[in-house]
Amino acid sequence: MPPHELSAIANRIRRRDLQAVFEAGAGHIGGEMSVIDLLTVLYFHTMSIDPADPHRDRLVLSKGHTALALYITLSEKGFLPKEEIATFLKHGSRLNGHPNRVKVPGVETNTGPLGHGLPVGVGMAKAAKLDGASWRTFVIVGDGEMQEGSNWEAIMAAAQFGLDNLTLIIDHNRLQQGARLAETNDLAPLAPKLEAFGWAVDDIDGHDIEQICKALSPETITAGRPKCVVANTNKGQGISFMTDNVAWHHKVPNEDQYKQAMAELEGAA
Repeated sequence: MPPHELSAIANRIRRRDLQAVFEAGAGHIGGEMSVIDLLTVLYFHTMSIDPADPHRDRLVLSKGHTALALYITLSEKGFLPKEEIATFLKHGSRLNGHPNRVKVPGVETNTGPLGHGLPVGVGMAKAAKLDGASWRTFVIVGDGEMQEGSNWEAIMAAAQFGLDNLTLIIDHNRLQQGARLAETNDLAPLAPKLEAFGWAVDDIDGHDIEQICKALSPETITAGRPKCVVANTNKGQGISFMTDNVAWHHKVPNEDQYKQAMAELEGAA
């Protein structure tokens, strides 16, 4: 699928995400907007994801609080009825604030507590190696989440095991709940740290569809080394007053803000 079509899908997912957060009165819209381009490329360009195929690729959305973006992406791929997105966070809905693999088709593992997704992904990738399987494992984490020590233990293990079938994608939007990353525990620059642990690293614009496609391509894999893509993104991407604004970690737009945001996204379609 060409980049302009992927961009159109990403914009459609952003509009539906905005609507769902507004209608539900809750959500994590800032981080959802930053991760949507990455999810779009993974599901519509890079991954083999037929759930009936044991050789399918796996995605672990470790920053599970952005589950809504994943649900909408899955609905665009036919895993869920599109109309079910309207039930997000409602009583009895299976579309909770964090993804549940038992309830939601296409979800590979439950996430929410930060720092768990990458260790699970390392286990998946190691299992594939033991089975001689060719499928790949992708893990998306937030940059604030990289403060968790469990991630760095997993990073060491992945390098030790030579898991070149594992790709870690860091949604590097420079913000976390309530503060900037630099004000909390300044991990940047991330790329040289991963390289020091023996990983192959690409540092890209996480909203440039062509750059994302190239970085996730199997042609860029280095034999015997796990891959990390540091995706430089913007929290609230696509909406002027949300972009790079820490207040929009889980703030909900009022009616006027909703109309403005939707007009901006529709204008970019």
